[in-house]
Amino acid sequence: MKTRNKILAAVFTLAVLFNINLKAQEKTLTPSVNSFDYNNAIGVRAGETSGLTFKHMFNGGHAFEGIVSFWPYTIGVTGLYEKYMPTTAPGLNWYFGAGAHINAGSPRYKAYYLYRDHAYVYAYNANAFAVGIDGVLGLEYKFKPIPFAISADIKPYIETGNFGYSYFTLDPGIGLKFTF
Repeated sequence: MKTRNKILAAVFTLAVLFNINLKAQEKTLTPSVNSFDYNNAIGVRAGETSGLTFKHMFNGGHAFEGIVSFWPYTIGVTGLYEKYMPTTAPGLNWYFGAGAHINAGSPRYKAYYLYRDHAYVYAYNANAFAVGIDGVLGLEYKFKPIPFAISADIKPYIETGNFGYSYFTLDPGIGLKFTF
Protein backbone atom coordinates (compact mmCIF):
# COMPACT_ATOMS: atom_id res chain seq x y z
CA MET A 1 0.00 0.00 0.00
CA LYS A 2 2.88 2.38 0.76
CA THR A 3 4.37 1.77 -2.69
CA ARG A 4 1.05 2.58 -4.35
CA ASN A 5 0.74 5.83 -2.38
CA LYS A 6 4.29 6.80 -3.34
CA ILE A 7 3.57 6.12 -7.01
CA LEU A 8 0.32 8.11 -6.88
CA ALA A 9 2.17 11.00 -5.21
CA ALA A 10 4.88 10.90 -7.89
CA VAL A 11 2.28 10.86 -10.70
CA PHE A 12 0.43 13.78 -9.08
CA THR A 13 3.66 15.78 -8.70
CA LEU A 14 4.62 15.14 -12.33
CA ALA A 15 1.13 16.16 -13.47
CA VAL A 16 1.35 19.45 -11.56
CA LEU A 17 4.82 20.20 -12.95
CA PHE A 18 3.68 19.33 -16.46
CA ASN A 19 0.62 21.59 -16.07
CA ILE A 20 2.88 24.49 -15.05
CA ASN A 21 4.96 23.81 -18.15
CA LEU A 22 1.80 23.75 -20.30
CA LYS A 23 0.67 27.13 -19.01
CA ALA A 24 4.10 28.62 -19.75
CA GLN A 25 3.97 27.49 -23.39
CA GLU A 26 0.34 28.30 -24.28
CA LYS A 27 -0.37 30.03 -27.58
CA THR A 28 -1.29 33.67 -27.46
CA LEU A 29 -3.47 33.57 -30.59
CA THR A 30 -6.83 31.84 -30.47
CA PRO A 31 -7.79 30.16 -33.75
CA SER A 32 -11.31 30.67 -35.04
CA VAL A 33 -13.75 27.78 -35.47
CA ASN A 34 -13.56 28.21 -39.25
CA SER A 35 -9.86 27.31 -39.30
CA PHE A 36 -7.60 24.28 -39.67
CA ASP A 37 -5.87 25.17 -36.37
CA TYR A 38 -6.98 24.58 -32.78
CA ASN A 39 -5.60 24.93 -29.25
CA ASN A 40 -7.39 22.09 -27.45
CA ALA A 41 -9.36 19.01 -28.36
CA ILE A 42 -11.36 16.51 -26.33
CA GLY A 43 -12.75 13.25 -27.64
CA VAL A 44 -12.45 9.48 -27.80
CA ARG A 45 -9.89 7.00 -29.10
CA ALA A 46 -10.89 3.50 -30.17
CA GLY A 47 -8.19 0.84 -30.20
CA GLU A 48 -6.49 -1.36 -27.64
CA THR A 49 -5.91 1.83 -25.65
CA SER A 50 -9.50 3.06 -25.91
CA GLY A 51 -10.77 5.90 -23.81
CA LEU A 52 -11.25 9.60 -23.35
CA THR A 53 -8.55 11.81 -24.80
CA PHE A 54 -7.47 15.42 -24.33
CA LYS A 55 -4.97 17.19 -26.59
CA HIS A 56 -3.31 20.57 -26.11
CA MET A 57 -1.37 22.21 -28.94
CA PHE A 58 1.70 24.37 -28.28
CA ASN A 59 3.65 26.74 -30.53
CA GLY A 60 5.70 25.21 -33.32
CA GLY A 61 3.56 22.12 -33.91
CA HIS A 62 4.16 20.52 -30.51
CA ALA A 63 1.32 18.87 -28.58
CA PHE A 64 0.54 16.91 -25.44
CA GLU A 65 -2.12 14.19 -25.52
CA GLY A 66 -3.52 12.44 -22.49
CA ILE A 67 -5.66 9.30 -22.69
CA VAL A 68 -7.68 7.88 -19.78
CA SER A 69 -8.68 4.26 -20.44
CA PHE A 70 -11.26 2.22 -18.58
CA TRP A 71 -11.64 -1.55 -18.47
CA PRO A 72 -13.70 -3.57 -16.01
CA TYR A 73 -12.07 -3.00 -12.60
CA THR A 74 -9.01 -1.28 -14.14
CA ILE A 75 -8.00 2.26 -15.15
CA GLY A 76 -5.09 3.40 -17.32
CA VAL A 77 -3.50 6.81 -17.93
CA THR A 78 -1.31 7.53 -20.97
CA GLY A 79 0.64 10.73 -21.67
CA LEU A 80 2.14 11.43 -25.10
CA TYR A 81 4.34 14.25 -26.41
CA GLU A 82 3.67 14.72 -30.13
CA LYS A 83 5.28 16.69 -32.95
CA TYR A 84 2.96 17.76 -35.80
CA MET A 85 4.19 18.12 -39.38
CA PRO A 86 2.00 19.59 -42.17
CA THR A 87 1.27 17.76 -45.40
CA THR A 88 0.44 19.29 -48.77
CA ALA A 89 -3.30 18.88 -48.09
CA PRO A 90 -4.80 21.71 -46.00
CA GLY A 91 -5.98 20.47 -42.59
CA LEU A 92 -4.10 17.16 -42.83
CA ASN A 93 -1.09 16.71 -40.55
CA TRP A 94 1.00 13.73 -39.65
CA TYR A 95 2.44 13.40 -36.18
CA PHE A 96 4.87 11.30 -34.21
CA GLY A 97 5.94 11.19 -30.60
CA ALA A 98 6.54 9.23 -27.44
CA GLY A 99 5.30 8.93 -23.89
CA ALA A 100 4.46 6.56 -21.09
CA HIS A 101 1.49 4.91 -19.42
CA ILE A 102 0.43 3.43 -16.11
CA ASN A 103 -2.39 0.92 -15.51
CA ALA A 104 -3.77 -0.10 -12.13
CA GLY A 105 -6.76 -1.99 -10.87
CA SER A 106 -8.20 -5.16 -9.53
CA PRO A 107 -9.39 -7.28 -12.47
CA ARG A 108 -11.35 -10.44 -11.83
CA TYR A 109 -10.01 -13.75 -13.04
CA LYS A 110 -11.74 -17.11 -13.27
CA ALA A 111 -10.11 -20.50 -13.06
CA TYR A 112 -11.97 -23.49 -14.43
CA TYR A 113 -11.07 -26.99 -13.30
CA LEU A 114 -12.45 -30.51 -13.02
CA TYR A 115 -12.34 -32.54 -9.82
CA ARG A 116 -13.92 -35.99 -9.52
CA ASP A 117 -16.05 -35.47 -12.63
CA HIS A 118 -17.42 -32.12 -11.41
CA ALA A 119 -16.70 -28.77 -13.06
CA TYR A 120 -15.74 -25.94 -10.70
CA VAL A 121 -15.19 -22.24 -11.23
CA TYR A 122 -12.97 -20.29 -8.89
CA ALA A 123 -13.18 -16.48 -9.21
CA TYR A 124 -10.62 -14.20 -7.61
CA ASN A 125 -9.43 -10.60 -7.76
CA ALA A 126 -5.80 -9.71 -8.34
CA ASN A 127 -4.19 -6.34 -7.67
CA ALA A 128 -2.65 -5.57 -11.04
CA PHE A 129 -0.21 -2.78 -11.82
CA ALA A 130 1.71 -2.09 -15.06
CA VAL A 131 3.91 0.68 -16.49
CA GLY A 132 5.12 1.11 -20.02
CA ILE A 133 6.75 3.20 -22.72
CA ASP A 134 4.68 4.35 -25.72
CA GLY A 135 5.37 5.67 -29.19
CA VAL A 136 2.87 7.14 -31.65
CA LEU A 137 2.73 7.75 -35.42
CA GLY A 138 -0.43 8.96 -37.13
CA LEU A 139 -2.44 11.24 -39.39
CA GLU A 140 -4.99 13.83 -38.25
CA TYR A 141 -7.46 15.83 -40.31
CA LYS A 142 -9.12 18.96 -38.89
CA PHE A 143 -12.35 19.92 -40.65
CA LYS A 144 -12.36 23.64 -41.47
CA PRO A 145 -16.06 24.52 -41.27
CA ILE A 146 -16.82 22.47 -38.14
CA PRO A 147 -14.87 22.05 -34.87
CA PHE A 148 -13.99 18.37 -35.27
CA ALA A 149 -10.82 16.43 -36.04
CA ILE A 150 -10.40 12.75 -36.92
CA SER A 151 -7.23 10.75 -36.57
CA ALA A 152 -5.76 7.35 -37.33
CA ASP A 153 -2.60 6.23 -35.61
CA ILE A 154 -0.46 3.34 -34.50
CA LYS A 155 0.72 3.49 -30.89
CA PRO A 156 3.27 0.74 -30.20
CA TYR A 157 4.04 0.17 -26.54
CA ILE A 158 5.86 -2.17 -24.24
CA GLU A 159 4.84 -2.64 -20.65
CA THR A 160 5.83 -4.64 -17.64
CA GLY A 161 3.54 -5.64 -14.80
CA ASN A 162 3.74 -6.66 -11.19
CA PHE A 163 3.09 -10.32 -12.11
CA GLY A 164 6.48 -10.47 -13.86
CA TYR A 165 5.29 -10.26 -17.44
CA SER A 166 6.32 -7.97 -20.29
CA TYR A 167 3.97 -7.19 -23.15
CA PHE A 168 4.47 -5.56 -26.58
CA THR A 169 1.78 -4.52 -29.03
CA LEU A 170 1.32 -2.13 -31.97
CA ASP A 171 -2.13 -0.78 -30.85
CA PRO A 172 -3.67 0.81 -33.97
CA GLY A 173 -6.51 3.23 -33.26
CA ILE A 174 -8.86 5.88 -34.58
CA GLY A 175 -10.01 9.03 -32.83
CA LEU A 176 -12.71 11.66 -33.02
CA LYS A 177 -12.18 14.94 -31.19
CA PHE A 178 -14.11 18.16 -30.63
CA THR A 179 -11.71 21.08 -31.13
CA PHE A 180 -11.75 24.46 -29.45
